[in-house]
Amino acid sequence: MINFKLLYFMILVFLHFLLPLLTFAVETAPRISDREITEKLARLEAGQDALRSEMKSSNEALSSRISDLRDEMKSSNEALSSRMSDLRDEMKSSNEALRSEMKSINEALRSEMKSSNEALRSEMKLSNEALNSRLDDSYNTMLVFFGSIVTLIVALFAYIAWDRRTMVKPLSDQLNLLEREVHDDLDLDHSDGSLLRRQLQALRQFAGKNPEFAEIMRGLALL
Repeated sequence: MINFKLLYFMILVFLHFLLPLLTFAVETAPRISDREITEKLARLEAGQDALRSEMKSSNEALSSRISDLRDEMKSSNEALSSRMSDLRDEMKSSNEALRSEMKSINEALRSEMKSSNEALRSEMKLSNEALNSRLDDSYNTMLVFFGSIVTLIVALFAYIAWDRRTMVKPLSDQLNLLEREVHDDLDLDHSDGSLLRRQLQALRQFAGKNPEFAEIMRGLALL
């Protein structure tokens, strides 16, 4: 409102300085009466009043427009605040949904990793059991093989012993028979000694009586 008053004052000052210049710029008009001057001043005042009324209406319209703009800006700010609040709520909901989804994904990954670990442990356990079973089978096979080898060795020694006994028995029987025959022929059980011993004693006694025979006995190293 103050700006329009200043504008109005400047217009009046401008007209005040402009009218004398216009009077010098144009030719001298015919002299007018006071009545005409009064009428012109009245018309000028009426124009000024109309201008003031129009300026007041313009100011009121401008004030109303400014008020409307303020209301619109206030409404826009409220709408913007509401929209920002909605966006915040939406972002909060999105963050909560994202956190929930991330939590679900983490739980699913943990469950999957746990299942994978359990499956791996079960598979490793089965592999260890299969390996232990194969080792046991190999150990049993080695025991059977070693037992078979030992059995074959024992059987071989038994066969060798039986074969040697079978081969040696006739020879042993012959030696025993020969021993009995020699024992019987030499009469080893005689109290005076064996037959050869007694014969040698008899020859020595005969050599004592016969010098020639004694020389023969000495030559044979029997005396």
